[in-house]
Amino acid sequence: MVTKGTRWYSLLLAPMMLIMGAVIGWPLIQTFILSFTDSQLMDVSQPAFVGFENFIAGFKNQGFLDSLKVSALFALVVVSSEMILGTGVALLLNEPFRGRNVVRALLILPWAVPTTVNAIMWRLIYNPEYGALNSLLFQLGFIEKYISWLGSADKALGSVMFADVWKNFSLVAMIALASLQSLSDSQIEAAKIDGANAMQRFRYITLPHLIPSLQVALVLRIIEAVKVFDIIYVMTKGGPANKTRSGSIFVYQEAFTNSRMGSGAAYAIIMVCLIMILIAFYLRGVSRKEN
Repeated sequence: MVTKGTRWYSLLLAPMMLIMGAVIGWPLIQTFILSFTDSQLMDVSQPAFVGFENFIAGFKNQGFLDSLKVSALFALVVVSSEMILGTGVALLLNEPFRGRNVVRALLILPWAVPTTVNAIMWRLIYNPEYGALNSLLFQLGFIEKYISWLGSADKALGSVMFADVWKNFSLVAMIALASLQSLSDSQIEAAKIDGANAMQRFRYITLPHLIPSLQVALVLRIIEAVKVFDIIYVMTKGGPANKTRSGSIFVYQEAFTNSRMGSGAAYAIIMVCLIMILIAFYLRGVSRKEN
């Protein structure tokens, strides 16, 4: 039954729904329509309807498939690293020690740095001529000559991954730390009295308590990592030799560099569908575990 309070609630939600429809819904509909045409960026003529040709071409385009592999590898490595590192840092910061509040406050700094600023900072650190990383490793005797971290085909992707992990592990750590703050000390004390060691307490008490929060962080980071664009574009623009070209960068190049808006829109829709399928499988697995 619709009550007066429900009607007022719906009325208050209306402006937000209109804004979301204008900002998210309409561009998504436009992209979907473009994906079925041969639209060109600088062509003012009416685009022709081509059906599913752009989508079929996408699954045959080796460059696009390779970019999806880069996105998948990037997401797998950075998300796994951020989850492990973030959880470990949260466990450390949950323990009492002098200056803990200061360290907790500093934890937010990497995540608070804008992605573009973070990318520029790491590009300077990786600079092959005057970068701080080369200077440090050279003085410590780990390398005999300066290395081109972002100019090397076998090192560029790993270097970008490290920069992304440095920025985003703190998000996972903050989410995990907030969850740990709600864990009752009495449960830990009871486990200690029962003779449980540190590993057993973590496995049977702390980890089950953390899992719901870590699942939220995992979904957020997977979505962001799969569609990664800004940090790679600023640091390498997808090079060298397309070794760091993610799916999002390929879509950008197809639509705006090559001016093929129709196929670029189709490739973007393919990426959205792949992300939705990935999340659906994940949520299905979570629901099965809960049941």
